Amino acid sequence: MLYLSLLDEVEKVVKGKREVAEYLIATLLAQGHALIEDLPGVGKTLLALALAKVTGLGFKRFQFTSDTLPADILGTFVFDAKNGEFIFKAGPIFTNVFLADEINRASPKTQSALLEAMAEKQVTVEGQTFKLPRPFFVIATQNPIEEWGTFPLPQSELDRFMIKTSVGYPPPNIEKEILLGENPMELIKELRPVVGREKISEEQKLVQKVTLLRESLDFAYKVVSETRKHPDVLVGISTRGAIHWVAFAKALSHIRGLDFVPKEILRECAVKVLAHRLVLKDGSSKTQEEVIEEILESVD
Repeated sequence: MLYLSLLDEVEKVVKGKREVAEYLIATLLAQGHALIEDLPGVGKTLLALALAKVTGLGFKRFQFTSDTLPADILGTFVFDAKNGEFIFKAGPIFTNVFLADEINRASPKTQSALLEAMAEKQVTVEGQTFKLPRPFFVIATQNPIEEWGTFPLPQSELDRFMIKTSVGYPPPNIEKEILLGENPMELIKELRPVVGREKISEEQKLVQKVTLLRESLDFAYKVVSETRKHPDVLVGISTRGAIHWVAFAKALSHIRGLDFVPKEILRECAVKVLAHRLVLKDGSSKTQEEVIEEILESVD
């Protein structure tokens, strides 16, 4: 199968992270974006680069800092002395796979510059709108333990990310294998594209045709509804969040060879897609993930 080949190729470089790779591919096919919250050095950049390589997509990485400006990401107009006019110089966001490294180090103004791009696949600079390449996929990272010099992502931006996940440390046997092997950054040069941009675009259209069973629809609605009534929750799942959940479940079902979405897949991916969207009440002793797990246990 196509996706097994994709995952096999990624695993040549990023070992022991097949599930994370599968979830990122599903996010790409669902035309969403991913937020990875994890420690430095666990392979976030390597995984993003490997995915871009095997899918035949363009890739650019941008390291966010506190003095990053919107123009640094989107681009700006520069004066062309030869022609006597201003021309647009595109920023790094004009690519297929854009890795926004340590996005929470950027100021809220700079973070918000990504909103239009993520939602509408276009950017506006000096009143002019520029379409981004298709497909367009943002993978943003943030460090969960550093607070000094960081700006928490606003809820409006968190809600734009289809999933929030982590990479984590590899299992002991895999980590030993990595230490004995070649430098992963050297191995990545040998990766071959398994598909291309046109094929990814075709697959994105096929994902939209995956059927949501009636029982799966009822299940999804009950879970979303319960998040809005839960005693620990101040703001529950938005309609956009519910749409993202269904879209991601369709993509995951498609990857696994199904033309319909079973409840089991909705249940499997619920925490990754929904938890980061919840706003809990002050004084709540539960985490967002615990609330979603609790609701899943109560809904048939």
